[in-house]
Amino acid sequence: MSDESGNNGGDDLSGLSGFFFYVFIVHPATAWILRPGRFERKKSIMYAIGFLATLAAVKTGMEMQAKGLNHYSLLNVNRNSSPLDIKRAYKKLSLQLHPDKNPNDPKASTKFDRVKKAYDVLMDMEFREVYNKFGQDGINSNKRFDETQFFIELGVFYVTWGIMAYVLTLGKRSGLARQWTFTGLIVMLVLEISIMTSRGNPFPSWFFPQNTEHEAVWLMHTLFPAFMNGCRSIGGYLYVDLEAQTRQLLTGLIEQNKDILLVLRDVQIGVQNVQANGGGGGGGGGGNRLANAPTLGGPVSRATPTGKIRELQDRLHASNSTVQQAVTQLKSEKSNSNFGFYAMILGYVAFSYIFSS
Repeated sequence: MSDESGNNGGDDLSGLSGFFFYVFIVHPATAWILRPGRFERKKSIMYAIGFLATLAAVKTGMEMQAKGLNHYSLLNVNRNSSPLDIKRAYKKLSLQLHPDKNPNDPKASTKFDRVKKAYDVLMDMEFREVYNKFGQDGINSNKRFDETQFFIELGVFYVTWGIMAYVLTLGKRSGLARQWTFTGLIVMLVLEISIMTSRGNPFPSWFFPQNTEHEAVWLMHTLFPAFMNGCRSIGGYLYVDLEAQTRQLLTGLIEQNKDILLVLRDVQIGVQNVQANGGGGGGGGGGNRLANAPTLGGPVSRATPTGKIRELQDRLHASNSTVQQAVTQLKSEKSNSNFGFYAMILGYVAFSYIFSS
């Protein structure tokens, strides 16, 4: 298993390769899953989310395995272990891994040195704090927390990702994806500031007891490209053109109004004809009315006022279905937007409650 001591350049290269991996490979694959007509709407979303989550979990797990065990996992202690507990764990492991007791293991000396290094770091409280915040790179470079330097590095990272996210979500169709992506970026920024500026360990003892603040920040940075491309794919799939729906609604209302005016004019003409025929004498008028009536077994005539009213009802029914469909989509889009906003607030409240208790 590889040593944890990487460098910042390697982490940056890994993040950049992950970005291109998600943009040029994962995003087209997700778009294939979400192609209209391939699956049902709900199934398409579920398949896409499952695909993205599985891929992100596998990729992140492989990167964590490549980084190797951290000092706490290596000594089988947790973040809140006392120096006495660490000393006992080291004594036990040193007896097991000592090269003299493992002459047939060519890696025995390397394993023993790693355990010794982990013990030296965790027993020194100053080194231990640096390791928790900055990892092995902080120990190698003798790094200390400097607020100015921290915020400069933070600004460079988030401005860079903000520009990338903005460029990748340009266009009206990516409006929902842009909103989700920048919401996630802001939440990640707030969490990183809270984690890195807190005195001591900000996590509860039950929350991944052997992982450090540095690893939590690394995990957020690693998962963000997957989150951003998931937002792009699903946001584009859920996009509804409100302007087109509004135009469709107005067009339907205009056509409906035209139908009403035309049919009402025909009804008015028909009523005038009936009144004129009825005024010419009882017998004659009755004959004309019967002539215009539908014959038994024949087609129903639309020339009478009653027929025109029925025609008007049929047209209104067809037109109302189009209008109602447009109104329903507009309402669903508004409700989805409100749901996302309230879900973000509830998620932040829940997170604050869990980690403050």
